[in-house]
Amino acid sequence: MGHGTCVLSPELQRPHQVYGRSVTHNHAWLQVQRCQPQISLRVMPWRRDTQRSSSSNRKHHTQRSLTARTPAKSLLLKMPDAAGHLPFYYGSISRAEAEEFLKLAGMMDGLFLLRQCLRTLGGYVISVVFNLQFYHYPVERQLNGTYAIFGGKSHCGPAELCEYYSKDADGLCCVLRRPCNRPSGVECQPGVFDHTRDNMMKEYVRQTWKLEGDALEQAIISQAPQVEKLIATTAHEKMAWYHGNISRDEAERKLYIGAQPDGKFLVRERKEPGTFALSIVYGKTVYHYMIDLDKSGKYSIPKGTKFDTLWQLVEYLKLKSDGVITVLKESCPNGNTVAGLCAIPPALPKYRQPSANFDGYTPEPFVAGEKPRVLPMDTSVYDSPYSDPEELRERKLFLKRELLLIDEVELGSGNFGCVKKGVYKMKKRQIDVAIKILKIQNGNEKSVKDEMMKEAEIMHQLDNPYIVRMIGVCQAESLMLVMEMASAGPLNKFLSAKKDEIPINNVVELMHQVSLGMKYLEEHNFVHRDLAARNVLLVNQHYAKISDFGLSKALGADNSYYTVIILFIT
Repeated sequence: MGHGTCVLSPELQRPHQVYGRSVTHNHAWLQVQRCQPQISLRVMPWRRDTQRSSSSNRKHHTQRSLTARTPAKSLLLKMPDAAGHLPFYYGSISRAEAEEFLKLAGMMDGLFLLRQCLRTLGGYVISVVFNLQFYHYPVERQLNGTYAIFGGKSHCGPAELCEYYSKDADGLCCVLRRPCNRPSGVECQPGVFDHTRDNMMKEYVRQTWKLEGDALEQAIISQAPQVEKLIATTAHEKMAWYHGNISRDEAERKLYIGAQPDGKFLVRERKEPGTFALSIVYGKTVYHYMIDLDKSGKYSIPKGTKFDTLWQLVEYLKLKSDGVITVLKESCPNGNTVAGLCAIPPALPKYRQPSANFDGYTPEPFVAGEKPRVLPMDTSVYDSPYSDPEELRERKLFLKRELLLIDEVELGSGNFGCVKKGVYKMKKRQIDVAIKILKIQNGNEKSVKDEMMKEAEIMHQLDNPYIVRMIGVCQAESLMLVMEMASAGPLNKFLSAKKDEIPINNVVELMHQVSLGMKYLEEHNFVHRDLAARNVLLVNQHYAKISDFGLSKALGADNSYYTVIILFIT
């Protein structure tokens, strides 16, 4: 197959069918046009003279038809979403909303939907059910206009990608067996950038290349991904929450004008060119967060999730307080933004009864017994127990005994004592915990207690997805360390038990997570000093956390500590 070509399945080649959605008012056909350096896939009107034209002159005829019969305005008003025609595509919805739709549709294995990715420009996320668990796989748009899950094969569109994974899991948790189509009355939700993109693209191409009319139209079509990327990086300047280059004091003054509800926010440019800060009101106090821009051009709150653009970061923080004191709610308007440019899409309606239409897409049945390679998931799903600001406000090192329920089930034991399963009652919820209980023998209480308290004090300072979190210490019948539960056990036992089953991709995935945890420790001037597979615990097969900080050391600013780790995989 030549570069830039695309083969469509029989379902996608039928004139009356567009991947699960019947075209009732007008015949249609899918045209794949090779445009350097990207492939554009779009639905075009189907006419009898086009149908009868030979394969040799069809492309020329179609281009002439495009400029002669289609008004330029119609293409400039709205650039089509590559997945917009798919009945199981929901647009810009959150992870929680996606999971709710999957619950309503029955939670059967292989049930899936497609949604817009909040992190990467032009990307998507496949949300799929397997063994009553949710899995989320980001789909990135490549520089050549194709789409791929990281580490997976490229496809000329999201429809082709979903069709491929409906026949071969090839790294997913299972094949995509059944689409979760949008219920009746649920529209595909536009993203915040969708409201501004098309007019911005038109204006950018007109001013940059001095084009008008058909030439302007063709330039936008042929260079859409590149132009979209360019304008997306400056789209925040059109948003009401962006205040440009103002001082920290000026930001606080603006936020204190009028009401100060929790989550009121603005974004400002810092003194250093190209750097930004997020200012948020919480509890009548303004908190300021620096926004990092890394070498690859990704934006993030320090140590947080990375995004292609500034406005994507803001939209994400409206859904989840990832590294900030509270979710973003009400923007502090700058007074200069044109009304309507940053309108927030309406929330999805709540449905009391499940409703799902599964017509129009029937993938090949799943073949049991296959061992697929594992592709990376969109994993920021395991939040800190203290991600809620109200819980954070109550966080203390020492815990009340009445809030702790201890099970008789023993998870492990050692010289220090034993580890038991338990439940800790927080303000709003209960969480499963592992409780390390001090064992007193041969007068060793003081030395063991000192060691456990040292471990507790170190761990209580750490908060990272790939490090076992310390909930606190309970001094009751014994000294007890209460820690986050990682129910799948130590990595060394998992590798030993699954040595003939676990694919190398899975091992690399877990090693990468451990490296992220160690990077966090290094950035906070900690050394572990006892990193080994036995001290890495698993939440599940795809999620690892570093544990056992008994030998860890906190370094001063002037100290350095170098280690060389040699890892052998046999």
